[in-house]
Amino acid sequence: MCAQLLPTQPYKGTRDFYPDDMRLRNWFFGKIRQALELASYEEYNGPMLESLEIYIAKSGEEIANEQTYNFTDRGGRRLAIRPEMTPSVARIVAAKMGELNYPLKWFSIPNMYRYERPQRGRLREFWQLNVDVFGCDTYEADLDVIESAIAVLRSFGADETMFKVHINNRRFFNDVIAAICKTDADGAKKVSKIVDKKNKIPRESYVKELNELGIADEQISLIDSLYSMSVKEATALCPESVGTQELLSLFDMLEKTGLDKYCVFDFGIIRGLDYYTGTVFEVFDEAPENNRAMFGGGRYDNLVGMFAKNAKISGVGYGMGDVTLENFLFTHNLVPDIYKTDVKVLITRFDDVPYERYLTIADTLRQNGITASVYVGSKKFGKQIDYAVKGHYSHVLIMGSSEAENNTVKIKNLETREEAAVSVSDLVSALS
Repeated sequence: MCAQLLPTQPYKGTRDFYPDDMRLRNWFFGKIRQALELASYEEYNGPMLESLEIYIAKSGEEIANEQTYNFTDRGGRRLAIRPEMTPSVARIVAAKMGELNYPLKWFSIPNMYRYERPQRGRLREFWQLNVDVFGCDTYEADLDVIESAIAVLRSFGADETMFKVHINNRRFFNDVIAAICKTDADGAKKVSKIVDKKNKIPRESYVKELNELGIADEQISLIDSLYSMSVKEATALCPESVGTQELLSLFDMLEKTGLDKYCVFDFGIIRGLDYYTGTVFEVFDEAPENNRAMFGGGRYDNLVGMFAKNAKISGVGYGMGDVTLENFLFTHNLVPDIYKTDVKVLITRFDDVPYERYLTIADTLRQNGITASVYVGSKKFGKQIDYAVKGHYSHVLIMGSSEAENNTVKIKNLETREEAAVSVSDLVSALS
């Protein structure tokens, strides 16, 4: 009786990455790193496992337990596989708070796990770009972070027709809601929870919930009108708000630097997490077939305070998932032929030529920076050529007994199908 075969499919919501998949991932991670390092962001990382308590402190026990893969280790410690990076980076900053050179401009591309229903753009295991600036309390850090998000997408060839950064401010949002509804901070927070659901529930339910808080229909209409206002029109309703000044300063500088063509004011951007305190933003794909928020973030004034008493280190940042980025790049045809290399050489083999002759040629090419491989396995010539084509090689080298005797090789260009005979001593310059 045969043993039952094990499944070949990965765990639900995770992916296998074959070499071609890794080539794609390494290409776009490389583009991201290059764009951020040009803006002086530095890369960091942290452990895959963190204390479950940091997610409970940030998001609450129910969310932490439902959305994390968590367990108790042999020492009785409650641990979680990281579902996000923000608590980790806050802990990392707090651990060396007095030694770091502020403002910090950091980024990371870790893989994370979150227990949720897999769907387009969202899986259980994912890689996420995290970009943060710590230790700058003014709008300049908000601008720097938004500029980095634009730079990352532009590095792939994206332009203003393909994406837009939708920007709001939580301080302004809370203050203008309080002013319109004539309520205090707690009342404004209750109203904001309902306003945040505006496009997710039926209109009747939305109005009913606001009415139950004592918000009149005229006030609801005024709130609704904010969604179509420019940043100057909206902030004029609440000129004394600190958030108003932050928004106006930010949009003024976006205009002066020409980045305003990528950005719009959007009163509907709230970012439901309570730790956001100032500027908030989301980046939307403009393609009709993929018109959705790809990623977002904002200012959080003191997450570091969860780990260090009296710590007052502000932060602003965003997270962008690899799945949504891939969807965006393919939707807009921004993925080039990543399999085409300048020179990638397969050295074919024949039985009547000593194997070490081929190995010596491969070593010489590699020492001169040329990617090269000696074919291993069955030596049927047709199979070797087929392998080279499928393996995205640019050239094959052919050295049979006559070539070996004359110390020459034939170079076959697989794209043009042209062949040329050169001496082994001239091989590097011929391929270069």
